Amino acid sequence: MMRLEKMVEESDIMHGAIRSVDMDEGVFGIAHSEIIAKEDMQQLFEHEELGIAVIHTYIWYMYDTLMRGTELCNRFNFIAASRINTTFITKNPTSVMNELVNRFMVAGDNTTPSLYFLPFNSGNGGHWLLVAMDLSRLMVYYLDSLPGDWSKYSSMKKTVDAEILKFRSKKNYRNRKDITWVRVQCPQQNNSIDCGFFVLRFMRDIIALNRIDIPKMVWNNNLGFILILSDISSNLLLNHEYVLFS
Repeated sequence: MMRLEKMVEESDIMHGAIRSVDMDEGVFGIAHSEIIAKEDMQQLFEHEELGIAVIHTYIWYMYDTLMRGTELCNRFNFIAASRINTTFITKNPTSVMNELVNRFMVAGDNTTPSLYFLPFNSGNGGHWLLVAMDLSRLMVYYLDSLPGDWSKYSSMKKTVDAEILKFRSKKNYRNRKDITWVRVQCPQQNNSIDCGFFVLRFMRDIIALNRIDIPKMVWNNNLGFILILSDISSNLLLNHEYVLFS
């Protein structure tokens, strides 16, 4: 941490420069660019709530180092958080719905089980949670490091349900049953800022397990999970170094 922080302090980023991270369509289904600036680096150094730029660049780092060129690319997909969140659903629901359907259409026929990860933000720098969708089995997994379920975000659930059915209709798939939502029993954060770290950890662990069907109880205990969050901090440091010198 101290070594990288010193590198950042000595770089031009501390004087207003930025880094542009260009991601190919393998990450989010379309080419995507992310701007990283001083404040994004400081989110980790000062243990602040993670913003979209850090969430996205960690997904890119995870895709590049764990998934690219492997069969995992056919099993796990990512949806950009900057295009689908509570704020956008409220302001322009039609655009959000089109974004979801277009993302689903990119990845083949979706008849083979796979997961779409949506890191979802409650809006205006709010709470992060994870939605994981299996289009072939009409399953949606809800992972939240705070108590409660998807009823807190009814507009999000309504949008996800509608677009899964719209996608299946466009592909002429028969809807064999209703969409099933599962609230996975997740470790819980003990402060007001770690939700982004938890979401990154949820995604990384599920990919490491290579499980499409997420068990209701993935993690054995909260303490062990929180202790292992240091792994995510370490990975974020590597991610920031990856960005700094790429």
